[in-house]
Amino acid sequence: MTEKTPLANPFWQYARDKIACEGTLTRAHREEKFPATIVRPSLTYGRSRIPAAYHNSAMSWTTAARLLAGKPVIIHGDGTGLWQVTHAADFAKGLLGLLANPRAVGESFHITTDEVLTWNRILETLAEILGIPANIVHIPTDFIAHFDPERAAGIFGDKQHSVVLDNAKIKAFVPGYSATISFAEGLRDTVGWFRADPARRVVDEKLDALMDKITAAYRRGLLKQLFQ
Repeated sequence: MTEKTPLANPFWQYARDKIACEGTLTRAHREEKFPATIVRPSLTYGRSRIPAAYHNSAMSWTTAARLLAGKPVIIHGDGTGLWQVTHAADFAKGLLGLLANPRAVGESFHITTDEVLTWNRILETLAEILGIPANIVHIPTDFIAHFDPERAAGIFGDKQHSVVLDNAKIKAFVPGYSATISFAEGLRDTVGWFRADPARRVVDEKLDALMDKITAAYRRGLLKQLFQ
């Protein structure tokens, strides 16, 4: 996808709101010369956030806690969809190069890593850093939506299909820009940050119980199909 790819999202209100914001800024620039620059990150993480497709980003240790407890972690579909997960420090380098850059006014930019991963690999990397097996259960998004329509909307509208974002434009406007922190390196630092202080390792008990419920229901359905 480039910055010229048409913007539309019939599934996710959050994305539609962002598209509307871009439209407002674009019109203000075109009609009033308002100095707007639009930036589009992908899934961005840092020390206080463990990235995943189905989780609570505010209490993201929940995903790690489930793995450490031997519980399955949900991935939508078969987990082979492609995505880019960008460390906040790498994103900041691109953003800094756009600030006070007159050439960037009126333009839109992707700022992401060029490292492309599957959702399976994202959680496998987390498990490897934790030193445990990756206990993953693959569940169709339609099934997840039956129990958790709000989070499923984010999967339908953002993560269900493979997405590879082109960074040629940010590199042209910010010479030397490159995301240099590998996902494994960045996530290792993130896990270390959580482990350094027990107070940081907050678990979303409600989501944890919901994941148990979804997983149990899905497995019961599979068994029913097998023994019909």
